[in-house]
Amino acid sequence: MHPVREQTQAAGDEVPDGSGPPPEGRTSDGSDAGGAALDARDRAVLALERRGWPGPGAKERAVREQLGLSPTRYYQLLNALLDDPAAARHDPVTVNRLRRVRDAHRARR
Repeated sequence: MHPVREQTQAAGDEVPDGSGPPPEGRTSDGSDAGGAALDARDRAVLALERRGWPGPGAKERAVREQLGLSPTRYYQLLNALLDDPAAARHDPVTVNRLRRVRDAHRARR
């Protein structure tokens, strides 16, 4: 530990560099301890949805290159994620936005 940090930290305090225990109620990946955490693929799907895309071709190309999924499988996974509480905890802004889009699309049918 850095000498200055030793002087300013009490015993048992979390180390600011992140090597200490996660905050209460959280797992080491930052998700809530009360629910199942998202796996890397699910987090990557949500990350792709957060981005803006110039057109559907660019997004579909990124899905194939970055995730190794067909666009059809990608949208199946994404639709399931929108109903997953862990996804809403991980990225509430994106999940809620996509739920509104999905609900509006369903209402038009």
